[in-house]
Amino acid sequence: MNQSLLSAPSGALKIPYSPATKVVVCDYPPKFSLILPTYNEAGNIKNIIEILSQLLDQYMPGCYEIIIVDDNSPDYTWKLALELTSNYPQLHVVRRVDEKGLSTAVIRGWQIAQGEILGVIDADLQHPPEVLKKLLEEMDRGADLAVASRHIEGGGVSEWSILRRFLSRGAQILGLIILPEVISRLSDPMSGYFMVRRSAIACKTLSPVGYKILIEVAARGCISWIAEVGYVFKERQDGESKVTWKQYVEYIQHLLRLRLSISARFIQFGLVGLTGVVVDMVFLYLLSDETGLGLPLTRSKIIAAELAVINNFLWNDCWTFGDISRRQPGKRQRLKRLTKFNLICMLGLILNVLFLNVFVSILNYSKYSANLLAISLVTVCNFWFNLKLSWRVTEID
Repeated sequence: MNQSLLSAPSGALKIPYSPATKVVVCDYPPKFSLILPTYNEAGNIKNIIEILSQLLDQYMPGCYEIIIVDDNSPDYTWKLALELTSNYPQLHVVRRVDEKGLSTAVIRGWQIAQGEILGVIDADLQHPPEVLKKLLEEMDRGADLAVASRHIEGGGVSEWSILRRFLSRGAQILGLIILPEVISRLSDPMSGYFMVRRSAIACKTLSPVGYKILIEVAARGCISWIAEVGYVFKERQDGESKVTWKQYVEYIQHLLRLRLSISARFIQFGLVGLTGVVVDMVFLYLLSDETGLGLPLTRSKIIAAELAVINNFLWNDCWTFGDISRRQPGKRQRLKRLTKFNLICMLGLILNVLFLNVFVSILNYSKYSANLLAISLVTVCNFWFNLKLSWRVTEID
């Protein structure tokens, strides 16, 4: 069997920290792995491989690999690509028979890729290959995700109809409504031309719907720095466009799935927060009430809040973010998470104490109802900061 024809992975859609497949094309693993998902691209495949190989040979000779992931095309795209491997040693081919879809094709390619930087580009030449150099430069500067965008300076579309422009912009606006915390970070969330650092998405369970995978990566990955490079989307020269109404429906389904996924974790965080409220309220009473210790209100609040913080951390670490915590075992890692959690909650505590005193001293609320209201105001902020910071520790930290 040709060593350039690789077996398609199966099972969970997770990217390993270390490559599972060792395909030797040089004395060291490639730095960059570029995936081309294909279906009926026989008319373009030779041209795109030639262009990409020349470009990458100049920019990073011997440090890259190109992986074609073909969904068993009736026009034998996979076979034509395989015939090119004798001239392009960095080229490998995957023929998928039991699974189809652009997004899963990209992920399956990344699963067998060896690079620390993982990229994707269309095989139909609508994505200008020369933009790869600019994207790689952004990754070299430290970006976690570098995206080719049609909607920033230097970007655009060539001959799109008014309807297609309307649908594209409409999809972006809809995304901002359904998933603002993710879509607002991307000027072109429907871009299919980008690269991401392996460590940013490794061991994340990906579950894309349809053909737009960028949103999945941005939503589920540990992405701090996003860089964008403008590009002009070109018209297809050969073959037929695969964009249909079905893709837009799947895009909406994907947004809703991500929204529910994030919301479910927030509900868990909120339920844990309720246990913290009980702890906080009980100790505030025991510490500040005249029948108890009778300590000053502010001092009592600080002690009660810290006990609630410890309670909340233990529950969140075991339940809300348990899937992450289980991949980060050990006392040192737990202490690191607790430290981050405490620092974030300290900021919330400052706001909490401020609100409490304002509600009691100025608005004349009872100290218990004021405390309950103050806790509610900082809960949402605490959730997002902890999601992005406290439980972002990676297994290799």
